[in-house]
Amino acid sequence: MDEFIQGFWIFAGNYWWLAFPILGMAGGAAKAWERSAKRRHERRIETLRLKAEIKTAQLEARNGRARRIGPAIVDTRASVAPNTLLERLFSEHDEITARWLDYELDVAKLIAFPAMSDGRQPLVAAFLRAKKTADALRPPSADSTVTERQVSEYLDAVGAYAVAFEIAEKDARRLRDSTFTEPERKRLDRAQQLLKVAVDESATQAERNIAYRRVRDELEGLILLSDEAVQVLEKQVARELTAPAAPAPEPERLVLPSSTNTPQTQTAAEPPAPLPASTKDDRETPR
Repeated sequence: MDEFIQGFWIFAGNYWWLAFPILGMAGGAAKAWERSAKRRHERRIETLRLKAEIKTAQLEARNGRARRIGPAIVDTRASVAPNTLLERLFSEHDEITARWLDYELDVAKLIAFPAMSDGRQPLVAAFLRAKKTADALRPPSADSTVTERQVSEYLDAVGAYAVAFEIAEKDARRLRDSTFTEPERKRLDRAQQLLKVAVDESATQAERNIAYRRVRDELEGLILLSDEAVQVLEKQVARELTAPAAPAPEPERLVLPSSTNTPQTQTAAEPPAPLPASTKDDRETPR
């Protein structure tokens, strides 16, 4: 044991300068751990805030006092017929779905806000669950016979659906492409530029086809395009070029004969010119 301690002090005496880089590394590791702990705390606070916001919005929607940027939640305090209330809920439901499909089917928006189509994102996953619930509770039509409890459940589901979409959209616009690495972001930029060529009406069909294939290559492994989005994009790429309008034919010009360049000819239908009248011989007869 004494030999080990003695050897340690000999090593420390010879390599005492190693203490400085070791202390620097230890300090860097401590700062990195502190930053990581701070980010975890911020994410935890953000999650709690969003959960509280969703809960508050749901309560406001249930009480008819929803306050959102998007379409207004139906006010259940108003005295309306059940059919009219369902029609208003259907309109609200369809509007949210249309706004979501705008991200799903527009490849340009998918590239600009990829988090909106990523079901691994917690807020997007919450929105998809809310959509599934609202779709399941939706009555077949406004004329359907429904109970008051069914209408109330559907109202709550549409309110949660709307709030979940607003929060997921806001988070996706905040994140944009920050969840990708630098090389992946460059691929997304190239795909965005190539997409403009693929749908450019002034480009030739060959140029469109090449740009379309390169867009698919750049997005491979980064963004999963749905079959519906691919169909919409292919229709835009395969759209026929607008053919230029053919010029109107010029009216046929009739060339009339002219005395200066074309001799006038006498047609057979014209009567012959009269012969000159015979003149009396001026010679006198012999007497």
